Amino acid sequence: MRKGTDMRLFIAEKRSLAYVIAGALPGPSKNFAHYIECGEGNVVAWCSGHILQAAPPDAYRPEYKYWRLHHLPITPERWIAQPSAPQLVASLRYLLKHATSVVHAGDPDREGQLLVDEVLEFLRYRGPVMRLLINDMTPKAVERAIGGLKPNANFKNLSDAALARQRADWLYGMNMTRLYTLLGKNGGYNRTLSIGRVQTPLLGLIVKRDAQVEQFVPTPYFTVEATFCTADATSFRAAWKPAQARDAVDAGCRVLSPRIAQEISARIAGATGIIADVTEKKHTEAPPLPYSLADLQIDAGQRFGLSAQQVLDACQKLYETYRVATYPRSDCSYLPEGQLHDAPSVLAAIGTEGPHRVATEKADRSLRSKAWDDKKVTAHHAIIPTAKPAPRILMDDTALAVYDLICRRYIAQFYRPFEYAQTSIAVTVEGETFTATGRCVLEADWKELSVSRNSKGDEASLPPVKKGEAVTVTAVSVREKKTQPPKRYTDASLIQAMCNIGSFVTDPFAKKVLSETDGIGTPATRAAIIETLVNRDYVDRRDGVIVSTPTGRSLIHSLPLVATEPDMTARWEAAMRDIQSGAGTLDAFVHCVGVEIAEFVTEAKERGSIAVESTLESAGERPIPKSRRRGRSRLPLI
Repeated sequence: MRKGTDMRLFIAEKRSLAYVIAGALPGPSKNFAHYIECGEGNVVAWCSGHILQAAPPDAYRPEYKYWRLHHLPITPERWIAQPSAPQLVASLRYLLKHATSVVHAGDPDREGQLLVDEVLEFLRYRGPVMRLLINDMTPKAVERAIGGLKPNANFKNLSDAALARQRADWLYGMNMTRLYTLLGKNGGYNRTLSIGRVQTPLLGLIVKRDAQVEQFVPTPYFTVEATFCTADATSFRAAWKPAQARDAVDAGCRVLSPRIAQEISARIAGATGIIADVTEKKHTEAPPLPYSLADLQIDAGQRFGLSAQQVLDACQKLYETYRVATYPRSDCSYLPEGQLHDAPSVLAAIGTEGPHRVATEKADRSLRSKAWDDKKVTAHHAIIPTAKPAPRILMDDTALAVYDLICRRYIAQFYRPFEYAQTSIAVTVEGETFTATGRCVLEADWKELSVSRNSKGDEASLPPVKKGEAVTVTAVSVREKKTQPPKRYTDASLIQAMCNIGSFVTDPFAKKVLSETDGIGTPATRAAIIETLVNRDYVDRRDGVIVSTPTGRSLIHSLPLVATEPDMTARWEAAMRDIQSGAGTLDAFVHCVGVEIAEFVTEAKERGSIAVESTLESAGERPIPKSRRRGRSRLPLI
C-alpha cells in the first residue's frame, strides 16, 4: 500500500463487484489477497455477504451456554457482533486504519446497506463515508455511479430496518427454539426443535396441505360431451354447460347426478341444434422475462425434478466456476438498459456451440423486449448468460440443464410475440348449452424455443361456422369423473408458495403487505430453508413430493397459531417500512418483539411439556388432529 497519500477505500459487498469497480477506476491496479490497489489513491476491498454475525447467547452470559427454561427469554441489552470471516475483517481493519474516506458499495437494498455499515461500526471507523449505488455492472454504468456518490448518512434508516429484522429473527428463533426444545425434552423428545419466522410457517403450509390431501373425500361428477356435425360434414366436440342453479349442480358447475347427465344425453341424441354464438379473437403473448432465481427454481423443478438447492448450486457454479451466467441470487426479472449493447456478444457466445446455434441465428437483434427497463431493476438484475462461451464438455448434466434454460429465456427476448387466434362456439340444443374452444397458431415465434412451462400450446381448431347455423348431434358420451385432492408440495411449488405467500393468509392487512413484497424468505435463503426442514426430519422427500413427518406435524400442533402462519412476517415488514421511512425506530420495534416473545415464553412454560413424535421411531403416517391451540399476534404496528 502506498504510504503518505490520501486513500479512498471502496468496500464492495462481494469480490466480483469489487473487480467491476476496480475496472472503472483509474489505473494502474495491483491485486492482493483481499483488496485491489488502483491509481490515484483508490483501494477496493470486499466482504462476502455478511462477514459479521450476531453473537450466541453465551457471549452475553456464560451460563447461557446451557439450555435452561429459567434463562428464557434472553433479550440482550447491548448487542454483540462476532466475525464470521475473520481474515476479511482483519484485512478491512488494516485498510480502514489508513483510509481517509470510505465508499460504501454494498448492494442497493436493506441487507446490502447493513452488511457494510455493520463492519464500519464494528471496526469503529468514524471518517467520512459516501454511498455508491450499482445495479448495472456494465463499465459505463459503474463509471456513472462512481461519479454520483451520495452521503452514506442518507441511508441510515435503510440499515436500521435491516438490523431490526436481524435482531428480531435472533430473538424469535433463539428463544423459541430453546423454549420448545426444552418442552419437547420434558415430554420425552431429545432432539433440537428448530423454530424460525420463515421455516415454521413454511412447515405449517406443508402440514396443512398434507391434512387436506389425507382428509380429502373424492366426489363423483359427470360430464356430457356431444359431437356436432355441420351442413358441410365437418364436425367438432362441445361440452355441456349446466346452469349453476340447476338441481345437483355444485358451485363449480359440476353435475353430481348420473341420472341428470343420462337424461341430457338421451334428450339431445340425434337432435338439431343452433349455433348461438361464435367469437374469434386474435391474441399475442410476449416472450417471458429472463429468470429471477425463484422463477428458475420453479421452472427447473417442474421440468427436471431438481430441488431448489440443486438449482441454486448449479447457478452458483455457472456464476463462480464457469463464469457463463450472471449473479444468481436475484429477485428481479429485468435488465439494465445499458446491457442491451452487450446483446450481440452474449448471443454470439451462446451460439458458438451446442443446441442454441440455430436459435441465435434466427434472433432479431433489432428487437427490444420489455425486459430492458432501468426503473424495474432492483439490487440485482435478472439471471442471464455472459459473453463467455460455455465449456459444455466440462459441465455436469444439472449445470448444463439450468444453463440451457437461462440461455433460451435470454434468446427469447429477440423473438417476436407468439400470435394465435382463439375461437369459441356456443350451441343450444333442446334448451341446453354446449360450448367449445379452439386455437390456431398464427405465428409461433418465441414459442419455438419452448422456454415457458406455462405456455399454451396449439389446441384443435374449430370449423368455420356462423351464428344461427344448424348443426346435428351425431354422438353423445357421458363420463364419470372424480374431484381431485390438492397436490402435495414439491420444491418448485414450495418456492412458488413462498413467493406468493399472501394468498395463504386471510387477514386483509397481512395479505396486502405480503402481496407488496416478495413473500417470505429471500432468493438467497429459500432453498436452505427447505433443506433445513428436511435435515431436521420435519419433512421427507418421497417420489418427488415433500411430505411432513410425524415430528413436523406434532411440532406444528404444539405451537401457537401465530408461530405457524406467515402473518408475523407481514407485521414485521410493515414495522420495517416505518423504520425505513423514519416513522418508527429500531429500538422500539425490537422492544415490541421482545415483549411478545416474553408472552410466548410465559404461556408455554405453563404447559411444562409438549408431546412430539420421533420420526425415526414412528411407523407410518398419523392422522392430523382437527383441534389445535390458537393464538394471535399482538405485535403493535409502530
